[in-house]
Amino acid sequence: MVVHYMANSDSIRVDFICPQNAGRSQMAAAFAERERADRELERVVEVHSSGTRPAESVHDEVVEAMAEVDIDVSDRSPTYVVPEALETSHFVITMGCTVAEFNPEHYGVESREWNLTNPDGEDMETVREVRDEIETRVGALFDEIEEIATGRTESQSLPQRVSDTISDIFK
Repeated sequence: MVVHYMANSDSIRVDFICPQNAGRSQMAAAFAERERADRELERVVEVHSSGTRPAESVHDEVVEAMAEVDIDVSDRSPTYVVPEALETSHFVITMGCTVAEFNPEHYGVESREWNLTNPDGEDMETVREVRDEIETRVGALFDEIEEIATGRTESQSLPQRVSDTISDIFK
């Protein structure tokens, strides 16, 4: 049984972090955004991506590999991790960097390490393998997130669920 530590928030925040924020974390965020939309969780899940030493731009081979699956990451810009922002995260997923310096347990944040090859400078076959593995892992993560989101809805009182439903209808 997996125990989920949840930071206090109305939404579920997921942070993908890698050193340069130009490959793995960008792919993960893009797949997470697609999963969020496909599962109609836009109002429930926040997706963030950052790096400990951001590159100037997303790696060309990553842009190309993601374009092959109809996801455009060419306009994204690598950004720095803001440790204080992680306090409100529910899942911190690292790929090639340590999260220990942020002490996620102190904030009640679940952290996971996805040890994946850095696609920077790799041949396209390797980049595709990394991309496909990230897509699989993000899908599994969203299976968990969907259960959490469903549990939140079910744990609301009947009047709150009715009120939320009426509000949704008139938006």
